Amino acid sequence: MAEKSSLCAMNCCYRFYELEDFFKSAKDNGYSQVELWTGPQHFFLDYQQYENPDKLLRLEDQYEMKIIGICPEQTNPKPHNMAAKDPAMQKRVLAYFKNAIDIAVAVKAKQVVVTSGWAFYNEPLAAAYQRSVQMLQQVSEYAETQNMLLAIEALQQEESLLANTAADLKRLLNDVNRPSLKVCLDIGAMAAAGETIQHYFDLFSDDIVHSHFVDVKEKITHLAWGDGERRMAEDLAVFDQNNYQGFYSVETVNSQYFKNPQKADAQSMAMYRRMVKK
Repeated sequence: MAEKSSLCAMNCCYRFYELEDFFKSAKDNGYSQVELWTGPQHFFLDYQQYENPDKLLRLEDQYEMKIIGICPEQTNPKPHNMAAKDPAMQKRVLAYFKNAIDIAVAVKAKQVVVTSGWAFYNEPLAAAYQRSVQMLQQVSEYAETQNMLLAIEALQQEESLLANTAADLKRLLNDVNRPSLKVCLDIGAMAAAGETIQHYFDLFSDDIVHSHFVDVKEKITHLAWGDGERRMAEDLAVFDQNNYQGFYSVETVNSQYFKNPQKADAQSMAMYRRMVKK
């Protein structure tokens, strides 16, 4: 099971630790790949500048780790909204995602995670949706010049109303219509929408290039594996049955893990190893 794919650690829940602590923990817990969340306390990135990627390459070498993806900050209240309304902000958003792509190229990552962005509650959704399409087209066009993939994930309704379901994402991909825009299957958003892994594969097939792979308990998502109610073995089996070729990133962002994220990542890896051996 899952022989062609691997579990990856993410630094989201290490926000009260230094980036090197995250890399050391990932190595100690048996991970060989990580996905980098660009929290400014770990790696600074905005529309004007970003830290020297040599910092990341040194950590890769020191801890024998591979950065397989970049996950830029972009949900409300961060200013990097794919559906930004203000023209000046739109220019900053485009520059920001171009910088994220450049970082991904520098570390030879596989993809950059993106979202639809979000709409104001007091505006027509259609207007914000169209802005999202236009910005995603521009970001995708730049990604293509750099031979980089984008992987878009659905958001939960409290985050955005633009793309919550697999059908919403399918419509968005069709409207953007760029070959670099693929899909990140976020288990948390998928479960919140009442959908299944197989439903995603039925719609997207091999356009699913990445997964944010988390446990879920009722309405609480993005848990470490074993703290929720999902059955990892069954989930991995569906990925395998659909010949999934990507990675599984453990995006544990629940605040209960902030004090001891090392334990959460160890717990997820221990379960993954048990399931893969079956």
